[in-house]
Amino acid sequence: MQANIVTIPGDGIGVEVVAEGVKVLKAVAEKYGHMFTFENYLIGGCAIDATGEPLPAVTLDACRQADAVLMGAVGGPKWSDPSAKVRPEQGLLAIRKELGLYANLRPVQIFPQLRDASPLRPERLEGVDLVVVRELTGGIYFGERKEATGEDLSAYDTMVYSAPEIERIARRAFELARLRRNKVTSVDKANVLACSRLWRKTVVKVAGDYPDVELDHMLVDAAAMHLMRRPSDFDIILTGNMFGDILTDEASQLAGSMGMLASASLGEGKAGLYEPIHGSAPDITGMGIANPLATILSVGLLLRYSLGLGEEANAVEKAVADTLEAGYRTKDIYTEGAKLVNTEEMGTVVVGKL
Repeated sequence: MQANIVTIPGDGIGVEVVAEGVKVLKAVAEKYGHMFTFENYLIGGCAIDATGEPLPAVTLDACRQADAVLMGAVGGPKWSDPSAKVRPEQGLLAIRKELGLYANLRPVQIFPQLRDASPLRPERLEGVDLVVVRELTGGIYFGERKEATGEDLSAYDTMVYSAPEIERIARRAFELARLRRNKVTSVDKANVLACSRLWRKTVVKVAGDYPDVELDHMLVDAAAMHLMRRPSDFDIILTGNMFGDILTDEASQLAGSMGMLASASLGEGKAGLYEPIHGSAPDITGMGIANPLATILSVGLLLRYSLGLGEEANAVEKAVADTLEAGYRTKDIYTEGAKLVNTEEMGTVVVGKL
């Protein structure tokens, strides 16, 4: 098949890990006889430096026309002033909103080879295989807000959800559950927040169309605790924008590192945006030690969801597993006796296994 893939590496280690993702995509194209073309554009801090905007119009236009988008990360100390009117994170929020990418899928899979890299005891990792389905274009990140200015030391951010927004992300979660273990855990804060009470009511209504899927509800603070105590109980975690952001960072510790978790951001069509869940990591930028496996696993999601290439996606995921089985590790997941490699070497090993 032919596909046009836009890459937006962004800032920091985003540039380094996206390069390895592209390397894997080129290897897939060669192995399976596909024709992938790549176009590179700016987002985040580097875009601010070059154009004054965190999401230039030319980047957004290219992403709209692409079959899929592979992204790195945005931000860094140079642009970290929270009072600045233009910030890298605005580009990230804008591209999700403008492309209508309301569903963020974040799989959490435990590779047996990395059990020693997790801070949890190995027995607690038995059977862990879950997906966080995070609503991505609503909630507190997009609600009305007021900055503290001058002598007025008050500020607010507003969490807003409509029933249709909740319904469409809930249907994504239930449909995905039907392909897995038929269980959805909806996470909210319904004991305190009116917005969460609407969330719970709407999810219950949607559940009526999926009698074969078990639904339970959990408050977000309890969910955070149970992710550490009994993570194997979860199949699909359905939650809002901010709660999903926090819980998936916590869940990365089950896998041993944020460098191991991929994500897919999807809308109504096949096109989507794929990225590792980690940030730009300015403390290790340019050192060649960033873990590219989350980006490479995101490539697997890209192949599966946007290009419909399930066999190729499985091959990428198996290549990652085979690489770990062979003992190769970047610094973040290194344990004594493993084969320590840098970012580029890890990508090359995966391509070899592929």
